[in-house]
Amino acid sequence: MDKQIINFGIIATGRIARSFAEAVNFVDGAKLLAVSSRNLSSAMKFADEFNIPRSYQGYEEMCKDKDIDVIYIATPTSCHYENVKLCFEYGKNVICEKAVTENTEELMELISLAKEKGLFFMEAMWMKCRPNFLQALEWAREGKIGKIKMIKADFSNIVKFDGEDRLFKKELGASALLDLGIYPISLFTAFLGNYPEKITSRLFYGRTDADFDGTVTLDYGDGFATTVFGYDIENHNNCVIVGEKGRITFDDWFFCCCGVKLYDEYAQVVEEKNFPNLCNGYEYEVEEVCKCLREGRLESELVPHEDTIATMKIMETVFSQNF
Repeated sequence: MDKQIINFGIIATGRIARSFAEAVNFVDGAKLLAVSSRNLSSAMKFADEFNIPRSYQGYEEMCKDKDIDVIYIATPTSCHYENVKLCFEYGKNVICEKAVTENTEELMELISLAKEKGLFFMEAMWMKCRPNFLQALEWAREGKIGKIKMIKADFSNIVKFDGEDRLFKKELGASALLDLGIYPISLFTAFLGNYPEKITSRLFYGRTDADFDGTVTLDYGDGFATTVFGYDIENHNNCVIVGEKGRITFDDWFFCCCGVKLYDEYAQVVEEKNFPNLCNGYEYEVEEVCKCLREGRLESELVPHEDTIATMKIMETVFSQNF
């Protein structure tokens, strides 16, 4: 795509859409051209706040806009499958919030459809686009800590129950695993690989029959990774990657923090990096989408389809173990 400016459209106007809109407006070469909502007044209010020139009632109407290059989908998880298909039908490239779908079958169908139509498709795993994550990955791949033996990363904090919030509504795809557990599992596969030998898990279900908390351990034979996630336990949410010759640590709230440290085998800090957000942290994800589209890529090297599929298969196994 030989374009100096990449035009974005946004489907839905909730919390995560606001963060993404702020980042698009910050990135040079990216323009937030349109927003759509089921309610026109919501779309217009969102458009006014983020200086978006076009607002639409209904997602299909925005998909018809020929000036839009890529659409960001920020609807609840249960809506993603149909929303992505709609965008593809109108020839639109897509970046979709995680989890992209609720199961592997739907995900594989969407990836196949994107390839068939020659469209870019990416899971919005913003963590994997952040510079501190890429720095840690570089240290690990360079062998700075030797063979990885253990990873621990948690994502749990107290969220007040609200039966109308999508985080708790089963019919909207509510799931602590799909919303929170997906982050540490995506990190585990990035550092240890997509195919663990064994998966051990436990999900704890809340009053709406959705999983509110859980724990997952991935066994790779000569190494393992473990996480606790959910809405009922306050945690530091940091991450440590332990190797034979040292370790790598992320600051608290590992998936959105700015700092990362490299230690040697004597527990001495060898290198410390801090990458302050230029906007709100989502700018790196926006930049990756723009880069891929300009280079004519159908998938991101930072968030490849293979990784998205592997993470979904792991989560699907967890659900099957706790049915």
